[in-house]
Amino acid sequence: MMSSRGHEPDDERALLTRLKEGDYEAFEEIYARYYRQLTGNLMKLLKNRDLVGEALQEIFIRLWNNRKNVDPEKPIKAYLFRIGENLVYDTFRKAARDEKMRAYFMAFTTEAYEHIEKTLFEKENRQMLYNAIEKLPPQRKKVYSLCKLEEKSYKEISEMLGISTAAVNDHVTKANAFLKEYFSSHPSLPALITATVLLGNLS
Repeated sequence: MMSSRGHEPDDERALLTRLKEGDYEAFEEIYARYYRQLTGNLMKLLKNRDLVGEALQEIFIRLWNNRKNVDPEKPIKAYLFRIGENLVYDTFRKAARDEKMRAYFMAFTTEAYEHIEKTLFEKENRQMLYNAIEKLPPQRKKVYSLCKLEEKSYKEISEMLGISTAAVNDHVTKANAFLKEYFSSHPSLPALITATVLLGNLS
């Protein structure tokens, strides 16, 4: 996620205190500060301006309606992005039941899954991937690790382990299927992972 342009903690704390007290001008200031970042992040995930517009509107409606529960000591950006991620996840869950939405999102399933792997292989998220790989059967774990972590070709893995390239492909395919299911069952993970994993499970 993009970082916000620097806002002093004391400045934001005062702004959130005003919001908590029902100051609508404070609400408008928060909107002005963060709507562009939220829009950009939502667009990466939903790839549809109408859906992004609806989600953006819902984020700020929830902020206003729950203003009394806002903690001025905590960054509001994290709160807003968390609402956005939950809305994205809900949208993908709805897609599982709606044929038109399913058809729309399936158009970029492959691209979305590439984002999953890219996100998981970033340094700060690698531990999540390692934990999941540990749950694979020994041979599948070995094949997947050689393929994805060490970037070996199917032929190289075949020669190293004394198995056919078809067997390598089978292990990688089944490992990917397991990982998709594993990550879709962990809603605490970033929406970029959970939502696109859920989408992949539609296929």
